[in-house]
Amino acid sequence: MPGRPRGWLFRAALAAAAALLRPESRACLLAARPAPRPRSQAPGSLKCFLGALKMEMTEMTGVSLKRGSLAVEDNDSVAPAEEAKRQKVSECCLTTGRAGLENASPPSGENVLGPPGAVSAGEGTENSDARLEEEEEEEEDGLSEEGDEEEEAESFADMMKHGLTELDVGITKFVSSHQGFSGILKERYSDFVVHEIGKDGRVSHLDDLSVPVDEEAPSEDMLTVLTAEEKQSLEELQLFKNKETSVAIEVIEDTKEKRTVIHQAIKSLFPGLETKTEDREGKKYIVAYHTAGRKALANPRKHSWPKSRGSYCHFVLYKENKDTMDAINVLSKYLRVKPNIFSYMGTKDKRAITVQEIAVLKITAQRLAHLNKCLMNFKLGNFSYQKNPLKLGELQGNQFTVVLRNITGTDAQVQQAMNSLKEIGFINYYGMQRFGTTAVPTYQVGRAILQNSWAEVMDLILKPRSGAEKGYLVKCREEWARTRDPAAALRKLPVRRCVEGQLLRGLSKYGMKNMVSAFGIIPRNNRLMYIHSYQSYVWNNMVSKRIEEYGLKPVPGDLVLKGATATYIEEEDVDNYSIHDVVMPLPGFDVIYPKHKISEAYREMLTADNLDIDNMRHKIRDYSLSGAYRKVVIRPQNVSWEVVAYDDPKIPLFNTDVDNLEGKPPPVFASEGKYRALKMDFALPPSTYATMAIREVLKMDTSIKNQTQLNTAWLR
Repeated sequence: MPGRPRGWLFRAALAAAAALLRPESRACLLAARPAPRPRSQAPGSLKCFLGALKMEMTEMTGVSLKRGSLAVEDNDSVAPAEEAKRQKVSECCLTTGRAGLENASPPSGENVLGPPGAVSAGEGTENSDARLEEEEEEEEDGLSEEGDEEEEAESFADMMKHGLTELDVGITKFVSSHQGFSGILKERYSDFVVHEIGKDGRVSHLDDLSVPVDEEAPSEDMLTVLTAEEKQSLEELQLFKNKETSVAIEVIEDTKEKRTVIHQAIKSLFPGLETKTEDREGKKYIVAYHTAGRKALANPRKHSWPKSRGSYCHFVLYKENKDTMDAINVLSKYLRVKPNIFSYMGTKDKRAITVQEIAVLKITAQRLAHLNKCLMNFKLGNFSYQKNPLKLGELQGNQFTVVLRNITGTDAQVQQAMNSLKEIGFINYYGMQRFGTTAVPTYQVGRAILQNSWAEVMDLILKPRSGAEKGYLVKCREEWARTRDPAAALRKLPVRRCVEGQLLRGLSKYGMKNMVSAFGIIPRNNRLMYIHSYQSYVWNNMVSKRIEEYGLKPVPGDLVLKGATATYIEEEDVDNYSIHDVVMPLPGFDVIYPKHKISEAYREMLTADNLDIDNMRHKIRDYSLSGAYRKVVIRPQNVSWEVVAYDDPKIPLFNTDVDNLEGKPPPVFASEGKYRALKMDFALPPSTYATMAIREVLKMDTSIKNQTQLNTAWLR
């Protein structure tokens, strides 16, 4: 608009939208309001805001934006998944976007690291290092001018025609004999709910939002040191009810003891705030900041921590449409702490509602509970103080509640399919999300790493590819193919923490002649994901061959586990085992292979890939594969199901923990409806894929490619 500064347009849109949003969304939107930027950056700010507004308004209508997009169903791992469009408004300005490949847990038996820290590298000079830090800071704010995804010429369904199918990754066999039928998996992400099962067998539920009362009550001084006016100002600051970024309280009687009492009083009464002491014109002031603010303290003063209280606050995290690492990054940014003070037992699905236990070091339950006022799609509760953190793998598994919509099977077909799942189980394949969503599967990169073919590794990760990708990634790949200039390609990326961005930064720093070091800039878990993907690819193919050759009964030469040791089944012992006891190895230097035809099949497959099955050690230690064992067939526990009829495809078909907390009545189903859905409940051990159980029920391809086409057809 002529004569008006661009910032005016942004502020006008902000004010108009804030009026439309519900109160908690409005508060968080205002909290996320960025500091003034140069005019050249205003359009990026507006894009960020309008995109976030679109997300919020879409959430309010309850419509799923990306139908059929599968995320992680691996019980406890994070796999490649496209970025969800429905997320918290303020996250647009407070969290880092993630694109490209995400972390994945290694196969069962491998060591698993905690959350990888973001890895940054300079471009050769101090100036470029500083510039990179500024660019990344801007990226975290979501204010990059190129930050929004451009509209693609093709639809998502058209792009997914280039994706993988189950046949491409060795998933070919079934164990059941029933007739398959059609159904839509994850038409809404709320159709897939995961509850963690702890090592004591207890299923995690969010059913208590109260904050535990400290045994050590606050002193009388803490309750009276602040005036009513000061308390009101601090309360308004905590709830974003004013435009101030801080509140300053003058220390009248300046002693260390008095300042300490004021600090403690503010933090105790207003857990969303942090404090520090400042000298202003010869006077001492205690200055309070909001922990979620852009200018909050980088190194806030530590809270006093009672000795009688355990050092870790454990809580149940309910999250929607976020993977575990993304969720922890959001929580850490709001709390102004590093992500590595959080611990958990397993990472959970993105396109789902998941409930799991989290532990955090010396953060009070009050501060955590305050986040419930600021964050959408998250809920924290069931707080307790414990002496120890949580450890990866310390869980029995997960309980799944899954809805398959618009099913075509008869009641008799459904009954037969579910009885088979309960009694026989399913082939324990690695699911499709283990292998990526584009035309370049992750196992191909892993194979090139194991072959020590580093030029091919660079090419596979960076070259143009068909499939569903964000516009800026497409431009980055095109620039790389045209110039082979990592700095030029990097300039096309507004999101630098994706694998492509990290690799390009590594190439900028170390040069094309030191590709190993450049690749090493990618966080370790992400690098290992590629070779674990190759192991999974081999395992899937070999298990399909094993079932084709010998069926669903143990045979001499099969492997079973006795404790952690694999042993062969001898002829005279065959009747003592079932197919549920049989394991197959993931290739490595510390495993044995079956004593039948499948052993030679392993050798032939690796030889065809220019790998030596007798020498799986790599010259770079990280990429040496020790191998592991995995059960061939898994039988779910606690299996139950029902078929329900419904007319509105948008309505939820069961209550979540938050629905129950809010007292919402469970859905009521008609005896007949326009659509039918299969609601199923079952529990799985760690490192198994719920999508593979669902595949066994439906007898159909669970790939994104196939599911997207199904969903698109249903919407016509």
